[in-house]
Amino acid sequence: MIRKYFQAQNSITIISIRFCSAAIQSKPKLSYYHRIEGEPFKYNTIGELLQNAAEKYGEKVSLVTYSEKKRISFAETFEKADCLASSLMNIGLKRGDRVAIWSPNYEFWYISMMAIARAGLVCVTLNPAYTINELNYCLEKVGIKAVIAPEVFRTQKYFDMLTQSLKKEASSKILLEHIIIYGNQKLPGAFNFDDLIKSSSENDKRKINELQASISPDSGAMIQFTSGTTGKPKATLLSHFGMVNNSYFIGLRNGFHKKDYKLCIPLPLFHVGGCIISLLGSLHHGRTLVFPAPHFDGEAMLRSIVDENCNFFAGTPTFCVDLLAKQKLLNLPLPEIEMACLGGADLSPQIVKDLTEVLKVKRITSVYGMTETSSAVFQTLPEDNNQSVEEYVGVVGNNVEAKVIDKKGNLVPFGQPGELCIRSKVNMIKYWNEPEKTKETLGEDGWLKTGDQFILNENGYGKICGRLKDMIIRGGENIFPKEIEDFLNTHGNILESQVIGVPDKRMGEEVCALFRLKDQTKLLTQEDIKNFCQGTLAHFKIPRYTIIVSEFPKTPSGKIQKSRFGKFFKNQLDNLK
Repeated sequence: MIRKYFQAQNSITIISIRFCSAAIQSKPKLSYYHRIEGEPFKYNTIGELLQNAAEKYGEKVSLVTYSEKKRISFAETFEKADCLASSLMNIGLKRGDRVAIWSPNYEFWYISMMAIARAGLVCVTLNPAYTINELNYCLEKVGIKAVIAPEVFRTQKYFDMLTQSLKKEASSKILLEHIIIYGNQKLPGAFNFDDLIKSSSENDKRKINELQASISPDSGAMIQFTSGTTGKPKATLLSHFGMVNNSYFIGLRNGFHKKDYKLCIPLPLFHVGGCIISLLGSLHHGRTLVFPAPHFDGEAMLRSIVDENCNFFAGTPTFCVDLLAKQKLLNLPLPEIEMACLGGADLSPQIVKDLTEVLKVKRITSVYGMTETSSAVFQTLPEDNNQSVEEYVGVVGNNVEAKVIDKKGNLVPFGQPGELCIRSKVNMIKYWNEPEKTKETLGEDGWLKTGDQFILNENGYGKICGRLKDMIIRGGENIFPKEIEDFLNTHGNILESQVIGVPDKRMGEEVCALFRLKDQTKLLTQEDIKNFCQGTLAHFKIPRYTIIVSEFPKTPSGKIQKSRFGKFFKNQLDNLK
């Protein structure tokens, strides 16, 4: 009896153990992925990166500005950067001061960014399309001491707007002290860019070289403005460390260390894609950059690829749509293009097909990231085929942790949607002078909430399935509706406005404004809205479409439900297609 009892007990025990094991095995694996591969992080500043590139690559061409017909070597870039860096300090700028570059893509943009880093200053990148109101907001927000800009570009009169900002009443918070203008003319109240470079002495440059040892890689290197849910742009402070390392590892995945790519870069330099992925990425591996034009120009890009024999280009899907249309028209004899690195919006199967057939691109790689993560934190791998970019934004970046959480902050199983969070040394330091917003986005545990609804797979590949916020992505530009709504609501005949993104084949999304009128007898056309916005909102924020409505769908508590707009305004929205 005793033996049978123990046999029974053992049998029960064994069954229990097997049951628990099965339960453990059936438990879904949760969406957390940490990719550790390759080399460790580099503890360098941007200034050290430039100096290393100059010493290693010397007279090799660093940059070609196709429209300006200029070429500059790595050694010349280093020389000019230190001349400008010393001159910036000679006019009274001190370590940590904020210096803005407000310009389209020119050679002086590249030199200025390097000089600001070598001087231990903080580079502030401003969208060249900003109006004076947007400029003044940025000047006050981070206390910009100096701005480097061209005198004019197209309809943008940079010098005139900067002069107006200097003349603002003493009660304003604007601290702008110096205007530095790139151009042939010498303008009153402004330094000439070339004159500053020429004014530097050998002793001045020696001081800049000695300064490098005291600049910490952990210190702030750049501020980029990114819109927030309040409608006002947030100033994102990025470190030397984050920018140097992210650009290095992205370059490795692109194969910059294996092949002597010549990079055609139409991306605006005030974005992380232009100044981090492209500009800094080229310095690590000694690759030549080609800027086709100050702004995106499909024909200039194609001709620069042909004339400079470029075998790599970076851009957005919107750029590709225009580039493909232009090539179909011109049919230029393009060289073999080894790779196209694309980000900023989803890639459609048609774009992938056309890139391989029309432009003969051999490999397409996609990236996903944001300003707050110093650019890309997901990227396709070298062995991935072109079709993978149609479904995934890539795999988690080197030395990056990713997780996907639900509304309560708990991990969701792999393959299920939730909010993507990133933890890495490449994350931003903070939002400038906004501790509460910093805490909302970047927790004390180091996890940064992206605000994107995302699916993470067990193999580390991910895809975006929506946005938790209302952000509109128009041709790679991030636009938040509240800023536009707040301005539209100042119109004398607009009672209430809501702004949404609507699908667009070329831009990915276009801005659409829906509004209720105070006086129904006085209709507002799209042209009326365009005229009202010009001069206050940057051109990419001005609504492409307008719809007059009688009411908005609301919750019982009175909150407007944008999630119901598609169904509520289906007929009006369908007419836009």
